[in-house]
Amino acid sequence: MKKILLGTLTLLVISCASEPVNYTLLSGKIENPNSNTLSIINSSNEKVREIAVSDSGVFNDTIFDANGLYRFYDQKEQATIYLQNGFDLNLTLNTAEFDESISYTGEGSAENNYLVQKFLKNEKNGGVSNLYALDEAEYLKQTQALKKSQDSLLQAAKIGDKFKELEQAAIKYSYIFNVMRYEVAHRYFTKNKDFKVSDSYPNVLENLDMNNEELFKTIPNYKAVVGFNLSSKASANAKRDSISYGLAFINEVNSVNNQFIKNSLIKSLAFEVSPMNPDAEKLYQELMKVSSDEKFKETITNSYNTLQKLKKGNNSPMFENYENYAGGATSLSDLKGKYTYIDVWATWCGPCKVEIPYLKQIEEDYKDKNIQFVSISIDKLKDRDLWKNMIKEKELGGIQLLADKDWQSSFLKSYDIKSIPRFILLDPEGKIVSAAAPRPSDKKLINLLNGLNI
Repeated sequence: MKKILLGTLTLLVISCASEPVNYTLLSGKIENPNSNTLSIINSSNEKVREIAVSDSGVFNDTIFDANGLYRFYDQKEQATIYLQNGFDLNLTLNTAEFDESISYTGEGSAENNYLVQKFLKNEKNGGVSNLYALDEAEYLKQTQALKKSQDSLLQAAKIGDKFKELEQAAIKYSYIFNVMRYEVAHRYFTKNKDFKVSDSYPNVLENLDMNNEELFKTIPNYKAVVGFNLSSKASANAKRDSISYGLAFINEVNSVNNQFIKNSLIKSLAFEVSPMNPDAEKLYQELMKVSSDEKFKETITNSYNTLQKLKKGNNSPMFENYENYAGGATSLSDLKGKYTYIDVWATWCGPCKVEIPYLKQIEEDYKDKNIQFVSISIDKLKDRDLWKNMIKEKELGGIQLLADKDWQSSFLKSYDIKSIPRFILLDPEGKIVSAAAPRPSDKKLINLLNGLNI
């Protein structure tokens, strides 16, 4: 009886010991840490884990159900990491020489040390971005050589079959992506906007399956290939059919059969549900039809609801007691009685500074009209002196104000401002004429103002 019981217990121990785990153990030490956190980020640029890092750079955490390629980010620099359930990884690095110092030990170290060597070798060769200015034949020769070099490094690596299969796919789709974007990249780097590849240029997309969910989830370069292919088609069709890029992109996404891939691709259009997009309402309706992601639908619905509040003729959202460069404080309610053209900008914003000469000219041309010009800086309050110095240095006119909470100011949030410069036009009663008015450099602004008989 004892022997039978002992045998049963032995089987139970073996069974428990061999049961698969659903997590990766990740520990290590960072010399000269840049922050007190280490973020694990997936291929959708979503943070899946934030790991605490001690003052001495030590960290230790458990990451559940993370299988595939990720990035770890110390809030300053980042690197690729491969995670798999059952791994017990120890990472060491010195931020003084970030990439060169990365080293792994423990279960899963072979795969991740291979990734380090792959990155360093690619960096030593200069990467693909240095090749775009080459002529077609030489570019293809160099990208093929790069693929061959990566294949050789992979074959020599002593790594698990599962990871090797993943890497073979990563190298394959990296090569495809490099080949397919050459035409666009070559135009940019050579300033030759009319460049086209030859008729004999390889068609790397022929017979390529664009609906492989597993590849889309695990191979960033496959995801890039699918996205770039659809985006390129959408750009061409938008120009041909005189429709917005967003609507053209949705048309292309509808050719994809896999719902997960559809949901992921259209996330890039969230910012298009904005006052800046004249087709925003139609785009919103189409996105709601295509997506099955309830969180995404909630996000764009919030943007859509904001959009409704910013329609022409509605009362403008308000701001109160913004610091005035001329002295005192100014609220939007103080500005009623004239049309008000508002420029939301910052001293650090390059495109904002490009608009300054045009804005000065508009101010001069309309100085005797029933319109006032207001510039609201979203510089941080600690940078108040930078704001004041630039106003003086650039001899900026109009009413110069400093927002109370930079990007977090309620006025910016109410106008759904996610990028600057942004221009707003209000009527003398404080009602919205345009929540996304033309820039001073755009001739449409003159047409808009003249049409109001200011």
